[in-house]
Amino acid sequence: MILSQYLAELKHIRLLTAEEEATLWRGYKDGGDLSCRRRLIESYQPLVFKTAMRWQLPETTMLDIIQEGTVGLIEAVENYDNTRGVAFSLFAVHRIRGRMINYLNREDNGLLRVDSPVAADSSQATIADLLVDAHAEVAAQAEHNYLVDQLKAALGRLPAREQQVLSGVYFEDCEPKELAASMELSVSHIYRLQKQGIRRLRGMLSKLMGNW
Repeated sequence: MILSQYLAELKHIRLLTAEEEATLWRGYKDGGDLSCRRRLIESYQPLVFKTAMRWQLPETTMLDIIQEGTVGLIEAVENYDNTRGVAFSLFAVHRIRGRMINYLNREDNGLLRVDSPVAADSSQATIADLLVDAHAEVAAQAEHNYLVDQLKAALGRLPAREQQVLSGVYFEDCEPKELAASMELSVSHIYRLQKQGIRRLRGMLSKLMGNW
């Protein structure tokens, strides 16, 4: 498949309503309905493309990381707990992006700047951007990857709303206004949840960072 064909297929994907998505999750998780699983994967394919567009890559490489991202999406669908109240997109983007970065790390020939966002403004860096340097020495890379894993594990222990806010701000590059609208909260409440979540994360990671 060439990129133009993939983009043409994306145009035919209709976004699910909240009710439709909830029905599909129940059908797959509670009833084992594989058609529901397939529909969920298809419906979230645009998230794979959005994540891939963070990098400026040749078409063939773009198609490769889209394929890797789709594997991450499938893994996310299979491992997502729909009873926790965390938006699937926030859960899935970690696996999608992680698959893509791992692929680029393996295939990097020195010409690609792995994990370099399209936007040049460094203020748009995410937590993962700050912790992972794809061109570090192997030992340093392993250390950074370990820190990212610990961060994500700590993030998963936060209250659902704090987790959703931090994931949205730092991993999905969402604006506070977007999160406020999607979560039906005020922007000031979003900022409070963000501060509370960061405070909790610092507490959970303080011992680790102090010994690093």
